[in-house]
Amino acid sequence: MFENLTLLQGLAWVGYLGLMLGLFKNMSPTQLLHDRRSQHLIFGSAACLFVLWLFRAGIYDGLNVHFLWLSALTLVLGLRRALLSSFLALLGISLVGKESWAMFGVNGLLGISVPLAMSYLIYNLSFHKLPRHFFIYIFLCAFIPGALLISLKMLLLGGYYFIDGIHSWEVVVDNYLILIPLMLFPEAMLNGMTITLLIIYCPTWVYTFYDKYYLKDK
Repeated sequence: MFENLTLLQGLAWVGYLGLMLGLFKNMSPTQLLHDRRSQHLIFGSAACLFVLWLFRAGIYDGLNVHFLWLSALTLVLGLRRALLSSFLALLGISLVGKESWAMFGVNGLLGISVPLAMSYLIYNLSFHKLPRHFFIYIFLCAFIPGALLISLKMLLLGGYYFIDGIHSWEVVVDNYLILIPLMLFPEAMLNGMTITLLIIYCPTWVYTFYDKYYLKDK
């Protein structure tokens, strides 16, 4: 499974597992075991991600495109629980052979953790620096970040494949990065519609949404 592991892939494994160990250390396992609502949201989101990430398209090994749904995940779960849920989804995708184990750390860091951190940063900046309005929350925290995150993820992974010598820059650009414009609007719509529907029908599921800030007296 790890016979052809490159140096960068090995470092990514160490970095991603270190991140997850730090995450588990700072989370309360006892609280999570007794919090059925959090369990349902974390594992339910992981199952949704797993199914969504099964459907992908690509020609060259590793240069696959699929929806991410990460900005919505961040808003629903918060950063730490989103990292946990996405870790479970990536583990499942790797177990069924849709992603290679050698790429587990790279996918976890560049494809998931960095975009999730960016999504949470955008949410925090919006919450503290902009008027707290329903439409600002939908468009600036879910819709626009959805497009930004898939661009970021594809740029990071495309750069990795070139730097690690797996694919030439021409192959990366012509078969992967060229698809970014096609993914922007669908990814933004998926995240924006998810958060809109959840706020309307299940607002208590969305960890970062507060009625008193976004709806009261508006």
